[in-house]
Amino acid sequence: MSTNGKHEKKCPVLTTADGNPIGMQQALTAGERGPLLMQDVQLLEQMQHFNRERIPERVVHAKGSAAHGTFTVTNDITKYTKAKLFEKVGKKTECFLRFSTVAGERGAADAERDVRGFAVKFYTDEGNWDMVGNNTPVFFVRDPYKFQMFIHTQKRDPKTNLRDMDMQWDFWSLCPESLHQVTILFSDRGIPKSYRHMHGFGSHTYSFINDKGERVWCKFHFKTKQGIACMTDEESAAAIGSDRETHQRDLFESIERSEFPQWRVCVQIMTQAQAEKFRWNPFDLTKVWPHKEFPLIEVGILELNRNPENYHAEVEQSSFSPSALVPGIGPSPDKMLQARLMSYADAHRYRVGNNYHQLPVNRPKCPVMNYQRDGVMATAADYGSRPNYWPNSREGAPMPDAKYKDPAWDLGQAVVDRFDSEENHDNYTQAGDLFRLFDDAHRDRLATRIAGVLGQARPEVQMRQLCHFFRADEEYGRRVAEKLGIDLDEVMNQASVGADAAGR
Repeated sequence: MSTNGKHEKKCPVLTTADGNPIGMQQALTAGERGPLLMQDVQLLEQMQHFNRERIPERVVHAKGSAAHGTFTVTNDITKYTKAKLFEKVGKKTECFLRFSTVAGERGAADAERDVRGFAVKFYTDEGNWDMVGNNTPVFFVRDPYKFQMFIHTQKRDPKTNLRDMDMQWDFWSLCPESLHQVTILFSDRGIPKSYRHMHGFGSHTYSFINDKGERVWCKFHFKTKQGIACMTDEESAAAIGSDRETHQRDLFESIERSEFPQWRVCVQIMTQAQAEKFRWNPFDLTKVWPHKEFPLIEVGILELNRNPENYHAEVEQSSFSPSALVPGIGPSPDKMLQARLMSYADAHRYRVGNNYHQLPVNRPKCPVMNYQRDGVMATAADYGSRPNYWPNSREGAPMPDAKYKDPAWDLGQAVVDRFDSEENHDNYTQAGDLFRLFDDAHRDRLATRIAGVLGQARPEVQMRQLCHFFRADEEYGRRVAEKLGIDLDEVMNQASVGADAAGR
């Protein structure tokens, strides 16, 4: 009973990690002022656990926010795919969506100019399907060999430990395939107002397989029903100055108010015959499929309606991988996707642990049957005493089922070689088309933003990048050059004089 005579609410007893009841929460010492004793196992356990509370942050997409939700089918697409989550109109599937910034560390501000991650885990009847995308339909590179190199340029200089604009623009100017994504990044859509007010994209090309074994190629789109809303550079700076968690706060509080954000899920479909005649490589991650030629087909509605109870357990430990594919949804020859099929799952095994699949946020809702065993955090919940080898003749052991086998790929007379990712590629048409969609004021803002950071690079890097802008659209190049204070006529005269001198 409390001192005021009222009964206090009875609380559960505090325990150690082993479940041992704890009597007091003070350090055990030799006398009131004396030294600590090694036998204070409660204190030792607390310090030992604290030293290990943090897991390595994600190399990319380190700063993130997430929520639980539901995907509901609104349109029949079973002629394209046998995936069970699409099997009938009205079917609901639980999902978990994590948003993120790409380049920044965990302490980065939400409102920075950066690409946003858009990763969805669908807990389907036939296992988890992870759609790991961004808020842009394209990416900076098409060759996975360049991916790690690109990410290094977005991080910190190894000598100064500072973000370095010369690193970024040196790389971009040497990789003209990045121009499309760079134009999107520095456009008016480069800083979403919130995670709720932006689109999501699968970005890669995937395959759909129907129950007849027929394959088509597809791209996934998540169209925000809240409408697109973005920040200006001035609004971004003001937001960062007052609150570095703007997007996290907005997402969490909107769901708490029962203002559940929604996205219209759509797909684009391309047949193999269309792919063979398409003027660009349909599996090139730096390209889009024009909507006029491949219109969006609505599939369903994704709604976020429940906040995580614990950020570390559900958001920080959530692990998404493009290799989590279900029957009816498969990969494509997209080189970047092919590399990500391995790299993402491998990153989770390093960052979270070999059995990251067993954590509640990552665990499938359907039974899991395989021969993978042991390792850190292993439990027997999924496999008990069943054998750990295959083939076997033990009763009740899981066996493959031929009905889930994907149809064969016909690679024709494919030549195995290391192909130049720049050769025979059009890096400029789509970037130029996008620039020409902008009105005059938008073009001016784009050039101003680019010049603001490109101007921090070496002069030779600036000139190299300007060449790419000119190839996309002459006005694009001239506007950026003007913002950089570069006299193009003088530069051309100097180049002409240099060429004449070299010819003598």
